[in-house]
Amino acid sequence: MEPPQEISGGGGGGAETLKNMPPGSSISIAYHPNFGPHDDLIVLELDEKLIPDVLNERMVLRGQPDEDAVLCTQSKTYAMKFVGTSNSVLLVPPENQSESYENQQKNDINNTDEKAVARIIKVVPGSLELIEVSPKLDKLKLLLSENTYKFDENDMEILEENQESRAGLYNWNDLIDNIQASDEELRFGLQALSAVEINGYWRLVDESYMDMILGVLLKNSVLNDRSLNALNEDEVVNMLESDGFPMVLARHCLHLYANQVKENDSMESCVWKLDEKRVCIHYAREILKGGKRKLESFMEEWRKKTPDKMQPSFDLMEGEVLTEKLGVETWVRAFRVSSLPSTPAERFSILFRERAKWDWKDLQPYIRDLNVPGLSAEGLLLKYTRKTQPSPNQDPVFSAR
Repeated sequence: MEPPQEISGGGGGGAETLKNMPPGSSISIAYHPNFGPHDDLIVLELDEKLIPDVLNERMVLRGQPDEDAVLCTQSKTYAMKFVGTSNSVLLVPPENQSESYENQQKNDINNTDEKAVARIIKVVPGSLELIEVSPKLDKLKLLLSENTYKFDENDMEILEENQESRAGLYNWNDLIDNIQASDEELRFGLQALSAVEINGYWRLVDESYMDMILGVLLKNSVLNDRSLNALNEDEVVNMLESDGFPMVLARHCLHLYANQVKENDSMESCVWKLDEKRVCIHYAREILKGGKRKLESFMEEWRKKTPDKMQPSFDLMEGEVLTEKLGVETWVRAFRVSSLPSTPAERFSILFRERAKWDWKDLQPYIRDLNVPGLSAEGLLLKYTRKTQPSPNQDPVFSAR
């Protein structure tokens, strides 16, 4: 084996010199004048696909003092894990940070064929690794639930510039300071919660109030012979405003219960079509607020409450209700997947407290929204459940592991 060769040349010795070293070569090392522990310098190991986000400053650390910080790109969230190393990893700063030391060396060396020296500023004990994780959106619902929007004549005017009037209210900057999620994931979380921005603050709207707005929309549509499949946005919003509802909530009602079928152009308003499933589920939730009901009684009232030409089907209630047999009667009660935590361990714990054993057809609606990076749906089941199947012709049954 040939002995290593030293790199010659005037000056140099910063990180740039190390990057340009040819294979099989070597370089002398020395302590930098500022050598020390430098606890503020941490080595971060990155997947190549994340390098552009770092170089273009599209990453941000998020977390409160009592939380483990996460690193967020525009669309993903990563936990950070420190991994120690038994090797000596030496950190060399960029050359421009070593100029004073380089000038000192030049003054002390008269030989014009000066050898490059790498100046070590820190010995690195390990590095941070990034692990993609699910955004922590359960906290988002807790924060927005502190002050839900309920109809009040003065509610739209209380947001004066004082802390007391803004208690329990959060704008976008407040949310990104408090929620460990990327911007894209946070927007998705707000949409999933049906949150709306009112006077700059993101709010959940009381379901009874939304029931009032939807009821007025349906009543006026019938009175004015408007098709529920072709609702003109400007007409609907103006009508609801004339009945005393704020414009932002009139538009929110369309976004909650309808689908846009024609976008706005320079001449005409948007056109919306009421979504049968969302409207039916809304009225089912209103009925079940009073507690469990006999299935026949529930279905009868549900059909009466939903608009004409809509056909409420019990199949729509997946992930919304549970049924149970009491004697010869079947009862139904609210049990909404949207009310469950998004953390798999907490989700399964609640599910198995609710029922010791779950048939697959009943369990699936309550876990299919779980998304854990690097873990498939089958992996989740293996980790948190025990599967039994009495016979090949029967559906599997799941219990707690």
